[in-house]
Amino acid sequence: MIAALIAVVAVAAGVVVWAGSESRATVSDTAAPGPALPSAPNAVPATLTELWSAPNGAEPVPVADGVTTVTASGGELLGRDPLTGQVRWRYSRDLQLCTVGTAWSRAVALFRKDGVDGLSGCSEVIALDADTGHRMAQRTGSAELGTRLVTDSAYVTAFGPTLIDTWRDDLVETVEYGQVPALVNPDKQPRVGCTYGSVAAASSKVAVVERCPGDPGDRITVYRAVPKDSDQPQVSFSQILPGYKARMVAMSGDHVAVAMPDQKLLVLYGPEGDQIAAYPLDLPASDLAADPAGGAPVTSSTAANVYWFTGSKMMALSRDDLTPKWTLSSALGPGVLFDNQLVVPIQGGLAVLNEQNGATIRTIGVDRHGYTGPVRLSTIGPVLLEQRGDTVTALK
Repeated sequence: MIAALIAVVAVAAGVVVWAGSESRATVSDTAAPGPALPSAPNAVPATLTELWSAPNGAEPVPVADGVTTVTASGGELLGRDPLTGQVRWRYSRDLQLCTVGTAWSRAVALFRKDGVDGLSGCSEVIALDADTGHRMAQRTGSAELGTRLVTDSAYVTAFGPTLIDTWRDDLVETVEYGQVPALVNPDKQPRVGCTYGSVAAASSKVAVVERCPGDPGDRITVYRAVPKDSDQPQVSFSQILPGYKARMVAMSGDHVAVAMPDQKLLVLYGPEGDQIAAYPLDLPASDLAADPAGGAPVTSSTAANVYWFTGSKMMALSRDDLTPKWTLSSALGPGVLFDNQLVVPIQGGLAVLNEQNGATIRTIGVDRHGYTGPVRLSTIGPVLLEQRGDTVTALK
């Protein structure tokens, strides 16, 4: 009788735990790896046809890797066939998605959940295999609301106005920068009381625009994604900028580009924090009136260039040292390589450009069904993905 009573209590306790557990609130329908995609043609087709569209409000840029496109909305991630839009795998939670990005051939998602000390934030971090939807890693973090993800392929960094978190591929946190919750060891952060405007990452380093009490201007700081001491950021350099309202533009190798709106300058910094050049910026005041959404500059990159979308124009910067090369007016977003050519979203369609000088090779009409806002692009095989507001559309 005693043994039976213990068994009943154990079963009842298990049911109670399961009823309130994460597993009960999770749907994970995985899939086998998808079939190979057709090869991309050698040049962008003269016309593009819309294949499918789907809600994608949690991603600022379409996520595409391997043979799968990942869409994200509400609390659900869906792995889709890029050619048909058919759902191959599904992962959903009873939590709202904060943001989704891609790294290590995985979809990296942050869900909104209270973190340390009950602070509201995006504290649940998960990495899913992009092709199959299998959960590869999961951690509890301390990312802040409104975050966006930036990556240098080796590490993923989540921006916050008072805290920046960086993870390696198993989602072990490598460094926290800023106002650390549940701080164990004080006096480990370089400065206190600062807020952050925007961030970029490259070559296992993170660059951030800081605004600190008492400084005569904004500050650019570069620190390592993996410090020598796990509880203390390892700063490579920190320099006061020539003014306020600075915006991170891009980071490539050991070079950083920062826009100074009041001075109308693009300022470049070298590996040691020395200012190596400054170039005039001819942009509408509205382009630099506020920090980028989620602190992440709107950029893309190829082997030759980094492309920065200012809000009204696209600037091509040399991948080597971020020197400006040319500018395209009236762009809707940064360009990507598609079918071995650079394509840039413009009103009414796409411009196919020469990467070296920005010359227009030709334009392609695209019916966006009345949508005229910013467009972000991704590619997968022969398919071009356009992010239009909260919707992703596939073209071929």
